[in-house]
Amino acid sequence: MELLFVALFGTLIGLGARYFLPGRSTQGSVLVPAIGTAAASLVWVGLTWLGWNWAGGWIWWMSLGAAVAASVVLNLMISRQRIHADQRMLQALAKTGTA
Repeated sequence: MELLFVALFGTLIGLGARYFLPGRSTQGSVLVPAIGTAAASLVWVGLTWLGWNWAGGWIWWMSLGAAVAASVVLNLMISRQRIHADQRMLQALAKTGTA
């Protein structure tokens, strides 16, 4: 049951990162929330396999912190790469005269 809550909080963190960080128009609407969900869930499962107690506070902080870090970093990286790729494509099309 706790994994469901962690996944839900990871999704909400990803949604926050999507709407509060720049570059929203360069990616799909569920990409960053899915990253937050996956990061929080994977860290939670990994820590429970290592024997961390789900009732303790540290497993929650680590899982949700991983969701924040992954959502923010990957959102910024993906949007920056997409903007540069779009600019390169536009320049390539302008050189060939098909733009």
